[in-house]
Amino acid sequence: MERFVVTWLCNTAALWVATKLLDGVHSGGDFWVTLIVAGLVFSLVNMVVKPVVTVLSIPFIIITLGIALFFVNLLMLFLTSWLVGNFEIDGFWTGVAATLIVWAVNALLDAIFARDED
Repeated sequence: MERFVVTWLCNTAALWVATKLLDGVHSGGDFWVTLIVAGLVFSLVNMVVKPVVTVLSIPFIIITLGIALFFVNLLMLFLTSWLVGNFEIDGFWTGVAATLIVWAVNALLDAIFARDED
């Protein structure tokens, strides 16, 4: 449970950075409540949906030498945007940039806090 809470906080921070750096990523309504809910949904989507999509995408992942995994991550971000009403991503290229930002922030936070996969 503690690991999930840390992941949730890290994802929330990553989404916050994306909203600050990109004009096309919006957290409307009550900004912090929407962002915290989006972080929770993003964490749950990555825990539940992403493994299923990744397994179903194995042929594409092999053919593209792993590049398809980026698009799986992009899909998880768009799914979060679709599920959380006030969290919006304005287009494909904004989603690509947001995915890169979320990845970079999570990689940095992983390095700082030494989150492990146990």
